[in-house]
Amino acid sequence: MPGNSFGQLFRITTCGESHGGAVAVIVDGCPPNLEINENDIQQELDRRKPGQSAITTPRKEADRIHILSGVFEGKTTGTPILLVAYNSDAQPQDYEHLKSIYRPSHADFSYLKKYGRRDFRGSGRASARETLARVAAGAIAKKYLQQHFNIEVLSFVEQVGHIRTDIDHNIVNLAAIENNLVRCPDEKTAKEMITLIEKVQSEQDSVGGIIKGVIRNVPAGLGEPVFDKLSADLGKAMLSINAVKGFDIGSGFAGISLKGSEHNDAFILKEDIVTTKTNHAGGVLGGISTGETIYFRVAFKAVATIGQKQETLTVAHQKVSLEAAGRHDPCVLPRAVPIVDAMSALVIMDHVLRHKAQNQ
Repeated sequence: MPGNSFGQLFRITTCGESHGGAVAVIVDGCPPNLEINENDIQQELDRRKPGQSAITTPRKEADRIHILSGVFEGKTTGTPILLVAYNSDAQPQDYEHLKSIYRPSHADFSYLKKYGRRDFRGSGRASARETLARVAAGAIAKKYLQQHFNIEVLSFVEQVGHIRTDIDHNIVNLAAIENNLVRCPDEKTAKEMITLIEKVQSEQDSVGGIIKGVIRNVPAGLGEPVFDKLSADLGKAMLSINAVKGFDIGSGFAGISLKGSEHNDAFILKEDIVTTKTNHAGGVLGGISTGETIYFRVAFKAVATIGQKQETLTVAHQKVSLEAAGRHDPCVLPRAVPIVDAMSALVIMDHVLRHKAQNQ
């Protein structure tokens, strides 16, 4: 089955290209009677849209969402929801000179090998513009989870290049995340990150980093024991995002330096509720949620499109020098925060419905 759909009971299917007519998503499996409107979804899309600041791509898209089905009199009906955002600042002519060139670290070569042809207009389906659809669908999931379970989904920029914040994710809130251009809740570190991004941008280069995801108030018992572990589905969700090269949960790779006696999370009683003294597991044991805060890290590589001269090949295997033009982000992380949020919400929403189907 073509990989354009995600989820089982709460299932989304996205379509559209970077410089095509629109980007859209069908959301299937949303329970009825959830109050939702275009403004609820637009708030999330405004966090992802291009042209937000001097350190993001200058492409100007309002990303105005339209609900075309599945909502009646302000509430979901239980039928498929169709969300559409029309492209208004598409400039396919900017990519005409790239139609026969393999751009370094882009999907040009691999898409051509898979399909025998490719959409060279801003990478087509390989463009991060596709994530608009995920954020739109994720906004619905986030609202349902918050209203019915008080589940809070957050993510923030933890690292850009070599600059990293050690802020405790347990105290981070949305207001602090949204307080600066880079979406790092540590104000001092955020300024250093912005300076680095501006420097890289002036050098016509790009830089990567890490986003930390945090999901609070998740009930215990979500997730399946083998192939559909909650942690595995979160990993798949995050690794499906453009430019993501790594994922770890809880202590992650840092946990290898701890002995079992140091890493184990001891069970304790707190106000007659079973909890753990520490949370190195990141809120998941055996692939199933424990009720503790889920936290994980997502590593993004530097954006592939840069203005510096690079050596590459044409489709005809001729050597050529490429200095990329067009509009792109020097660092994708600030705009990727709502994408990580959306994918988190989609995974948790799907597992909430699966848990209810099994246990009720």
